Amino acid sequence: MPYQTLNNIDCVHKVVLLRVDLNVPITNNKVTDTTRIERLLPTIRELLKAQAKIVILSHFGRPKPNNDPALWDKAHSLKNILSSVESIFQVPVIFVDKCVGEDVQNAISAANWGSVILLENLRYYPGEEANDPEFAEQLAKLGDIYVNDAFSCSHRAHASVTSITQYLPSVAGRAMQGELEHLDKALTTPKHPVVAIVGGSKISTKLDLLLNLSHKVDTLVIGGGMANTMLAAQGIDVGQSLFEPNLLDTARRILTESKAEIILPDDVVVAADLNDGTNSYMVAANAIPGDQKVFDIGPLTVEKIKSYLDRASTIVWNGPVGAYEYAPFDQATTKIAQHVAVLTSTRGVISVAGGGETVESLGKAGVTDKFSYVSTAGGAFLEWLEGKTLPGVAALEKAGE
Repeated sequence: MPYQTLNNIDCVHKVVLLRVDLNVPITNNKVTDTTRIERLLPTIRELLKAQAKIVILSHFGRPKPNNDPALWDKAHSLKNILSSVESIFQVPVIFVDKCVGEDVQNAISAANWGSVILLENLRYYPGEEANDPEFAEQLAKLGDIYVNDAFSCSHRAHASVTSITQYLPSVAGRAMQGELEHLDKALTTPKHPVVAIVGGSKISTKLDLLLNLSHKVDTLVIGGGMANTMLAAQGIDVGQSLFEPNLLDTARRILTESKAEIILPDDVVVAADLNDGTNSYMVAANAIPGDQKVFDIGPLTVEKIKSYLDRASTIVWNGPVGAYEYAPFDQATTKIAQHVAVLTSTRGVISVAGGGETVESLGKAGVTDKFSYVSTAGGAFLEWLEGKTLPGVAALEKAGE
């Protein structure tokens, strides 16, 4: 690995600055999805066993930054999720209402070895998102070692993600290490054949992704609204369906230049409106009625996709293939997801999925824990699939040198 991990550093009786992502959804003062907190447990347990002082750094939401704490919006305070963190870690967590300064240093010094200390929201400080080296240095002065366990933030060039690595020995935590290892198996050094499934509404939001995957995988399945644009680029009338007329030339270029075999819908499920599922029906993709909209791929296409998945050694998935939030337009996504789950358990296929809508649709299909790996990192996962260098990962690699 081009970066160091906890294997490469002694954390016994050290103050460890642990950058995590506690930007979790919260409703009525209750965390509604604790996945990101739970994935930190291997790192937390390892550091507690080493009797380190664990100083947790995180952001929470997008507060307006200001160096005056009196102006901070308390709705974005990490104190709001303190009880959830304690419950999952199963240890007391000391909360400090600042990130830098003498009060923070005193709180860390006073804590016992083997303590967990949660600092206030990094994004209250202007220096965080500005990637201010002075702010990064102030953070670094609090500890002996820096551990990045926040892959989901590693596409951001922020002070606590990149600049801080210039001042401390810096390594990847277990969650970060696991994410990078699974992504490496999925795309960098995968077992072929590789099938990528890409869904979503617009090609414009995933153009770089399609261009990158079309030259890296063996089969590229395109679903969702972006498939409509691909069909329209071939001269097919997509009726009233969502598509991007300004990207027809781009779609044709992808179809022409792709090294991967591209699979588009042969049949589709149409309706007059998203809320008109009871009147939906299936038609051939080249016979879409002029007054109808496509909301899902059809059963013949699902079976075709399954036949390619059956031959795959690696499967990468980003984006549902239909309007999964509305029944019955969730059928294709659910059936494909369940098929991938079976292949993962019975044939040992490497299956990696990620992205907010993808995670939600896999949860709805009941297969989140049946894939090899499901990434909770939205933007970072997408940028990795696009072939971009992530600043946080690059900073760890440089530090590892």
